[in-house]
Order: sequence, then C-alpha cells, then structure tokens
Amino acid sequence: MAEKTIEPIIQYDRGRLSDEELLGLYRRLLEPRLIEEKMLVLLRQGKISKWFSGIGQEAISVGCASALLEDELIFTMHRNLGVFTTREMPMERLFAQWQGKEMGFTKGRDRSFHFGAMDYGIVGMISHLGPQLSLAAGVALAHKLAGEGRVSLAFTGDGATSEGEFHEALNTAAVWGLPVLFIIEDNGYGLSTPTREQYACEELADRAKGYGMRSVIVDGNNILEVYQTIRKLAEELRENPEPVFVNCKTFRMRGHEEASGIKYVPRELLNYWAARDPVSNYEKYLMQEGLLDEQKREDIRQSIKKAINKGLDIAYGEGPVEPVAERELTDVYAPFPQQVVAPESNRKTERRFVDAISFGLRQAMEKHDNLVLMGQDIADYGGVFKITEGFVVDFGRERVRNTPLCESAIVGIGLGLSLKGYKAMVEMQFADFVTCGFNQIVNNLAKLHYRWGQHADVVIRMPTGAGVAAGPFHSQSNEAWFFHTPGLKIVYPSTPEDAKGLLLASFEDPNPVLFFEHKALYRSLSGEVPDDYYTVEIGKARLAREGREVSVITYGMGVHWAMEICEEMGVDADILDLRTLLPLDYEAIAESVKKASRVIILHEDTLVGGIGAEIAAYISEHLFEYLDAPVLRSASLDTPVPFAAKLEEQFLPKGRFREQLERLLAY
Repeated sequence: MAEKTIEPIIQYDRGRLSDEELLGLYRRLLEPRLIEEKMLVLLRQGKISKWFSGIGQEAISVGCASALLEDELIFTMHRNLGVFTTREMPMERLFAQWQGKEMGFTKGRDRSFHFGAMDYGIVGMISHLGPQLSLAAGVALAHKLAGEGRVSLAFTGDGATSEGEFHEALNTAAVWGLPVLFIIEDNGYGLSTPTREQYACEELADRAKGYGMRSVIVDGNNILEVYQTIRKLAEELRENPEPVFVNCKTFRMRGHEEASGIKYVPRELLNYWAARDPVSNYEKYLMQEGLLDEQKREDIRQSIKKAINKGLDIAYGEGPVEPVAERELTDVYAPFPQQVVAPESNRKTERRFVDAISFGLRQAMEKHDNLVLMGQDIADYGGVFKITEGFVVDFGRERVRNTPLCESAIVGIGLGLSLKGYKAMVEMQFADFVTCGFNQIVNNLAKLHYRWGQHADVVIRMPTGAGVAAGPFHSQSNEAWFFHTPGLKIVYPSTPEDAKGLLLASFEDPNPVLFFEHKALYRSLSGEVPDDYYTVEIGKARLAREGREVSVITYGMGVHWAMEICEEMGVDADILDLRTLLPLDYEAIAESVKKASRVIILHEDTLVGGIGAEIAAYISEHLFEYLDAPVLRSASLDTPVPFAAKLEEQFLPKGRFREQLERLLAY
C-alpha cells in the first residue's frame, strides 16, 4: 500500500524554478539547521560560550542570500547563519570564530556573528541593532554613484525598528533613491517584549508609507516565496534604484539567546509556529513533488553532518588564541605609513583659517575622485560657514550632498561608502551635534579594523569651540569624548597652514579621523598657506615657540592664548602645539618637559576628564625627575558653556591661565 502524502501547511509555488534549484535551496536550508543543532549540544557541553538561535527563521536568510549576486553585500544580524553558509564560508573558520580562536574571523576579539568578511560579501553586526541599515544604504549609494547595477541588503528585527537609526536610514535611503533592501525579520519578540508592546501600527510594512517607500509582506517561513520575491525585487532595483521595505513574517522558536529561555511565550503560539517550520514543511513539499525521498533526505543530512564534523575537528585542532599585546595595539588602526607630501613650489597666499580649510577640501576633491562630501546645507548654500560654497558647481551634486538631519545615518552611510572603496567626509554643522551620531563613531568606525580588519575611510569635520556667544549647544569643546576611544584619530589644527595640510593628510589616511576646527579662528586668523597640495604629519606636534622657562602644552585656541599671554608677560615659554590629539606625540611632550622643567597644560575644554589630565598623568609617571614644580592644568570651568559674553569670558581659561602661569613661575 502506498504511503499517504502529508500536505505541507505552507503552500509553495515553484514558478519556473528547476528541480536542481529546488533541491539546492533545500540543502542550503538544511545546513544552518543542522549546524545549529550541533552548536546547541556544544553549548550545553561548555565548548562555545553563547548562541543566538535562528531555528525557525532559516528561510529568510537562505532565501535572501540565494537571491542576490555573489558580489552584492549583505548586512547580517544574530539569526542569519543561513547567509554565512549560503555564501559558503569555511565551516572550520565559523566554528573557530564561535570558540574565540585565531582561525576565526576576528582573532578572538569578537563573538558569534559580530564580524564581517568582504571576501564573502558579508558585513556583520554590532550589538546596537540599527546601524547596519545605514551601512547598507552607504553601499547602495556607492552602487548608484558607480552605476554598477547592484543592490545591498540589510537585516534587522521587529524590535530594532523602534531605534532612531532605523528611521534615519530608511528616510535617507528614500530621499536619495538608493537600491537597498531592508529586510525585517518580524519574529514576534524583541527578547521578551512582544510586538504589541513595540509598535502600534497594524503592520510594520505600513511604516514604509511614511518614507514614500515601497513595501511588501512575505511569509518568512516559505523559502520559495522569500527567494522569488527577493530575486524579483533585486532585479528591479538594479535597473531602477530605490529602497524597498520587506516585512518577513516568522517566529523565534528559541530564546533571544539560549540563556534567556522562552517561558514567556504561550505554548499555543509555539505549537502554531512549530507546525509552520520552514525545514520540515519544505521537505514535505519536495517529497510530494517527487524530488526527495527518505534515502535522498538521509544522504543529504549525512553529507552535511560529515562536513560539520570535519570542520569541528579542524577548529578543535587549534589551541586557544595566544595574546600578544603589541599585535593587539597595532591592529587598532589600519596600517598607514604616511608619506608627508611637500609643496612643489614656494608659492604661498595669505588665507584666513576658514579659507585654508575650504581650499584644502577643494584640493582633496580634485585629488580623490572617489571622495564624497555629505552634510546639512553643504550644497547650494555652501554650509553654515560657507566652506563648501561653489563646490556643487565644480564637483556636482552626486559628490557634494545635502543630507537630511540624520547625523547617525550619514556617518553610517560614510562607512558604507568606505566599504566599497570610496572616501567620505561628513560635516557636522556644529561639533555639538555629533552626539546624534555618537554610536556610529565610537562603535562602528573606531572598532571596525580591530575587530575584523576592515578600514573605515571617513573624515568627520567638527566646527568647535566657544568665544562666539553661541551658548551651550553650539560652543562645546567635545574632543575628550572621543579621546578615550581607541581606533579614532583626532586632529585639531591651530593655524591656517596646518589646517590645510592636516585636512589633506586626513583624507589620505584610511582610518577614521575627527577633524576639529575652531569656529572663532575661521575669520579672525590669517596666515601664509602654500598654494600647492601638501600634507602635514598626523601624530606629530609642532613647536609654536621655543623657550626654557616653562613648557606650555596646548592645542587649538589655547596656542593663541599662550602666545599672547607669554608675550605680554615676557615669559620665555616653550609652547607645544599638539595638533594631533590621538595619537599623542609623547616624544615631543617629553622633549619640551625636559627642556623647561615647569609645565602647564592649557585647553579650552572643561577641566575634569579633559585631555590635560592624561598628559599630566603621563608626565608624572614618566618624566617626574625632570620637574621642578607641580604640573598645572588650565581649562574651562566645569559648567556648560554659557551664552552671555561676561559669563562666557569667565568660563574660558584665558584669564586663569595668566594667574596659574605666574604661580608656576614663582614656585
């Protein structure tokens, strides 16, 4: 008697897919499931430390990855193992990654799926769930600029759609018409919080209307529906670039991570979705179609299990990662042996500080035809300080881009451009507004190379500083916020010549650079600036004035305060202009301290936690025997920056610096 065929609960439509394609999708769908089942055993045995399960959601990852071209980048999250296996990443390296071993993709520096590999077209997540969407938009912008006819694809979860970055990324992608697929794994819960407590709209896909974006709802457990929908959308977007919101309905059958459990999930809900399992239902369908029988099913399973065991044996064969402090420190930055470029001629022109920056930016655009400028009002308006005035005419709107008020998304888009070989500049209208992009800077830009060897070729220009009666939110000196973040470079010029040369050097450097420009110097300070292209060494301080009576270590506006007051007081001061704050030029600091034996550190930023504290600690620890007096710090009051002129004058350290200098000299 013939065995009765059990109809799958999910209804499949093969369309024009061949038998080979159907079976290929089956193997890809089964592979992550079998790997996960093995990993759950290893987790219980203590052989891996953590696991985020995608069981029940495999059809989304496998369908999306199978639908794209091999050179199209995918931005993954916790539950996208099917992307990694579909892209045929070596199992032994995946297993080593999860065990924190050298053979993994992060050399033991990050865990689970927190990594990328450009060779396989995958950019992994950081724990903050929204930023990957902006990176995908940046890659899509690169595709559009190059006319490549390619798309990017980013995953996120229903919970992450409440994050600000989600809205910023989708809004910017829609405004710019970028060919990116935003895939929402709508799996019922954000950790333990059900969707009814996360959003009030009936369907997440309805949100797309607010951005003027197309959306579709897909059965995320139906591998054929996912695959055919994404393939069709990708084909359309390659021809006519636009973003599309794809809401994939699915369910998370296990905890957010295994330690979380699922006690909060009603049993009837688990039973409903268990019946809609993407693997078992697709197996039933293939058997019904006569493409799969028990023997063939078992053969495929054994083949995958054999590959898993082989990969595990290789990974187990490698010992624990050996810590080498020098290597860890070296890998924080992408290698860049800077070759300082001297001007070809002696021609110089008197330029204001603001004009030197504008001129340098113009020469950078001419030298790097892959450099894209982004910022609020920087196009026709020329920026609030007019630094990019006329740039649209000379370089076009594709490379000089007005942005929505989406600082975080724009920084992320800059990083996405970098992934595709572009250089990006983001102008913060005021340095104060960088708070809105803080996460992208300190967690994505700064950590990318250390984590998995990918550089971040992004420069962020930061108009900073007080003295212009602009109040608490347009006057802050916030360089110390970033000084504590390994992986960033921080540049802060004090002269027009250095402003141009350091800016050009920043664009040559493949590492993320924060370029601080003091607003009060823009139109008050002028100096001779070489006309030719040239660079100044990043990480090298400048001796602004040589003396032996006292060492003044400073930067930015502090250089000019120190020069003025020491001149008025007749002090023979050694004034060291740091120019680069990260990395610091400790050699130059030591030379100045040894020369003068009395040290005062001057900066406009507030005192507590300022950069002066680190320099003072370094001097006390390494140069104590050269000192004839305590190291002093002169800084702004530990208050927000006030608006009224008299209050601002009191806030700034200039007056106190004179008194402190007198006290130091009299010690």
